[in-house]
Amino acid sequence: MSQKQLKEAFVSNLNGTRLEEVVVGSFLTPLCILNRGLILILYHQAKGNLPLPFPRISHLLLDYLVLVLPLVLSCTILSDHLLQVVLSFAFVLLCVLCHIYSSNPQTSLSNLFNRTVHFKQVPFVTIFRVMVNVQTAISILAVDFRVFPRRYAKTETYGTGVMDFGVGAFIFANGLVCPEARGKSVYGSKMKYICKQLLSIWPLVVLGVARLFFVKLRDYQEHVTEYGVHWNFFFTLAIVRVVTKMLLLVVPAKHSWILALVIGYVYQFALDTTCLKAFIMHNDDREKDFLHANKEGIFSIAGYVAIYMAGVQIGCYIMQQRSLVRDWAKVVFNLLMGTFALFAALYTCQTFVEPVSRRLANLPFCLWSVALSLLFISSIGLIDLIVLFSKKASGCHFVPSSWNSYLGTQQKKGEADSLCLIQAVNRNQMLFFLVANLFTILTNCFVDTLGSSSLFSVCFLLLYMFINCLVIHVFYLSGITVRF
Repeated sequence: MSQKQLKEAFVSNLNGTRLEEVVVGSFLTPLCILNRGLILILYHQAKGNLPLPFPRISHLLLDYLVLVLPLVLSCTILSDHLLQVVLSFAFVLLCVLCHIYSSNPQTSLSNLFNRTVHFKQVPFVTIFRVMVNVQTAISILAVDFRVFPRRYAKTETYGTGVMDFGVGAFIFANGLVCPEARGKSVYGSKMKYICKQLLSIWPLVVLGVARLFFVKLRDYQEHVTEYGVHWNFFFTLAIVRVVTKMLLLVVPAKHSWILALVIGYVYQFALDTTCLKAFIMHNDDREKDFLHANKEGIFSIAGYVAIYMAGVQIGCYIMQQRSLVRDWAKVVFNLLMGTFALFAALYTCQTFVEPVSRRLANLPFCLWSVALSLLFISSIGLIDLIVLFSKKASGCHFVPSSWNSYLGTQQKKGEADSLCLIQAVNRNQMLFFLVANLFTILTNCFVDTLGSSSLFSVCFLLLYMFINCLVIHVFYLSGITVRF
């Protein structure tokens, strides 16, 4: 077999991992966020000042070591001990929280809940979107190394792989912060608005075409059953954006959950009662026409549109005006309740309908993607409330990318946020994703990923992620925002 065939076989015919392992892994990122907050709070208690009085690179190094390094290790050399890692990490952080609380035992939750918070963007939404991007960047290269467990890679037909969730979460995150979810209305002619949306997707189309030409001209490895012969994720993003914009002209954003349900159920009904499922799964006549060549990418759009609309609905709920901490605590609680309800629906679907399938983007896949996204974002929201409580108990009034309940610290908070990796990635999210894709392609062209040792693989992945973070951090410090 050629090197290309070996790499294609390496990521093909996989069945994913247990749903419980994906759920356990989703708790690691919130714990990393809490760890970063507690480190800064402890430093403030010891030295009495923030941001750190060190060169700017020190803030990047801290965020990289606390937020990125654990995620790389958890999906490589520590993947077989994930539960122990999460539980041990949580226990250590709980001890630190008890230490911080002991410094001011008069701090009460009732006092905290009655406080107001000030923000430009909802912190846990920003963190959710950024960390989905970071985890995607790690996975798209790590999957080509043997140190990355095969059970985490994208599944062939049915199953729940970590990378399968990344696709759904990326779509969900886009719907979460779309203009409609943030309450922006359409003014003027609807036809002009649709034309504007068609024109606005040209960067995604260009990127999709560029990737297609590179893959074909360079004879780069490709997993055909993922999207098809000519299709890729950029085309999916472009089509989903146009379709959802048109649907939201007809149905108000606050009722987008209805569209999500209708599309998901109708698509699943079509899979179960027609020959559509057999066509997608078993018809291998790729050369017949464009539809046969790209059936996975084309038909999975229905599922991704449903996920996007669910994201819009959640965004409409989260983005409502609130100022009291108790109101935001209620939001986090309701998101957790929604998570449990969706997991119950997922269990029912997997029992009586069919398992999760990223290839089909079927109803169970939509439920799984939304449920896990809600679990992820509500966990980060809960951590944000814990950080806020810790700041109050310690007298530390600002931590980057977290709630701020003190108007008098806006200047300091702005200075701290300007050095924050999360804010850097948030400003140029698509650029970060493109840089990661570029480095992934270059690595596969010049590095024997399959023949690399575990030590070399982990070190290379850490270097790759540091370069990604450094590039995006330099853009941020330079005040450069690349619009797509």
